[in-house]
Amino acid sequence: MSKIGFIGLGRMGSGMCARLCAANLPVIVHDVSSDAVDAMVALGAQKAASAVDVANEAEIVLVSLPMPDIVHDVLLGPEGIADGKFVKIVVDLSTSGPAMAKRLAEGLAANGIASFDAPVSGGVAGARDGKLSLMASGPEAQWPQVEPVLQHFGKVFYMGGAPGAGQTMKLVNNLLGAVAIAVTAEGMTMGIKSGLDPARMIEVLNQSTGVNSATRDKWPRSVLPRTFDFGFAAALSHKDMRLCVDEAEALGVHLTLGAQVRDLLKRTLDEVGSDADFTAMALVVEADAGLKLDRSA
Repeated sequence: MSKIGFIGLGRMGSGMCARLCAANLPVIVHDVSSDAVDAMVALGAQKAASAVDVANEAEIVLVSLPMPDIVHDVLLGPEGIADGKFVKIVVDLSTSGPAMAKRLAEGLAANGIASFDAPVSGGVAGARDGKLSLMASGPEAQWPQVEPVLQHFGKVFYMGGAPGAGQTMKLVNNLLGAVAIAVTAEGMTMGIKSGLDPARMIEVLNQSTGVNSATRDKWPRSVLPRTFDFGFAAALSHKDMRLCVDEAEALGVHLTLGAQVRDLLKRTLDEVGSDADFTAMALVVEADAGLKLDRSA
């Protein structure tokens, strides 16, 4: 089997890449962090000095990067993946948005490279344990080569051949997830201010029709303990919500709740800190209500 390239070894990328190494697949990696690269080398991966060096040796290159402009630079910028001599397929695992997916597909096609967008959901634990959901789109002809690689990361949903279809599905997913946090924060704040016990409230909600992704895992793991460390940065969530609202507006769909949550995430960054977790939206809602709960309780 030819080498699989992996670029971007952050919290999500490192977990996914480690699963390829654990499956004894030939992997060649690159990241701006030498420590992240060394960690993968220790698992059996080969080190590459640059993105184009990865693409000079790997037929399929996966990227997991934080921002759309970084994805664009790594794929289509100077000494980027598109300049590689061996690469035939590129898979963007990042949440880059459908507009960027279309730009990437056009740019890569000019170099004879097939482009897939396959953003993921499931967090750091899902990446580590191979329990992500992946929303993929790209050329049907090359899909049989791509699907077996992605299956190492979790359950794969092929959304069709149109560039950006996977990205659109991911933005819809993130819209619902972020709104769930915001509305749960409002409901919990109302109950706490009236004197209800928050742990008991979550217990009731998880056995009732108000149950959602926030009540199931985010409150028990990160909000009730007041750690606010679920593992997804508010900055990335804000980026996703900006992309979602902008893409929806381009389609003629006005996301009233989406715009409100986008703005709440911006306030979270401004008021809690640039390194805040997205569960810290609850702190802003609490503060607006005059609650001053102990963050370290």
